[in-house]
Amino acid sequence: MDQNDQPTVIPIWPGSAPGSEDWSWPEQESNLPPRDLKVVRNVTRPTLTVYRPRPSINTGTAVIVCPGGAFHFLAIAHEGTDVAAWLVERGVTAFVLRYRVVRTAEGEAEFQQQFRENMADRDKMREIMSQVRKLAIADGLRAVSVVRQGAPEWGVDPDRIGLIGFSAGGAVVSGVAFQSDIDSRPDFVAPIYGAPWDDIAVPTDAPPMFLALASDDDMAVRTSVPLYSKWREAGRSVELHIFSKGGHGFGMRKQGLPSDRWIDLLGDWLGVQGLLELSNGKSG
Repeated sequence: MDQNDQPTVIPIWPGSAPGSEDWSWPEQESNLPPRDLKVVRNVTRPTLTVYRPRPSINTGTAVIVCPGGAFHFLAIAHEGTDVAAWLVERGVTAFVLRYRVVRTAEGEAEFQQQFRENMADRDKMREIMSQVRKLAIADGLRAVSVVRQGAPEWGVDPDRIGLIGFSAGGAVVSGVAFQSDIDSRPDFVAPIYGAPWDDIAVPTDAPPMFLALASDDDMAVRTSVPLYSKWREAGRSVELHIFSKGGHGFGMRKQGLPSDRWIDLLGDWLGVQGLLELSNGKSG
């Protein structure tokens, strides 16, 4: 990204987001151990942060980036802005979505303890995720509509708008693909090691899908393999990559493993879909 260009931040809802009108706690940034991950939490006012490529390489393709974080926070760097930077270098306009997540304690120590306790209780986590997931998906659906409506302003083709999401963000992406209408329908989706779904109902006009995960990530295997199978059985375009190692949450972090190349494979897939072509027919 051009360091001289400041990204634009756009609220996606006029006023308070529907379903959480009484949420008023302050949004916070934290560094989560042990990897010192930069995260954003206590999101109550969903926004899109827009990163634009140079006009000379703009492909007209847009990708809404949905970071993960177990619906407790957003891993805003290695699953958000780092992904946006990679896309922008290839002529894609990137929109990093800050969607609604559960309320967490304001104090850092209290937040970390709360997160550890919740993660250790599978039933509690399932209940927490079910409460906020529908709000996060509503934010994803709204984000597609906002980008499509503003396409001329941002130099975006309204028929080349997709989403990529990680873990919980992958569940948001899948939910958008399952539940969208004509205004909010994505043109392509990429759930990366996505969080699980109870039921997979493939729309008749389901968009092309790209999936990537590691075999040593049991949750993602239980989610992504059925997604692939259902998309394929429905006759919809789908591509799946499973790496032998990589764990959960690798995003743009380099681990010295073949899974580090997932983003390059995504680029290959975008190219095959014709999404990295400039208007003059040259590759971005």
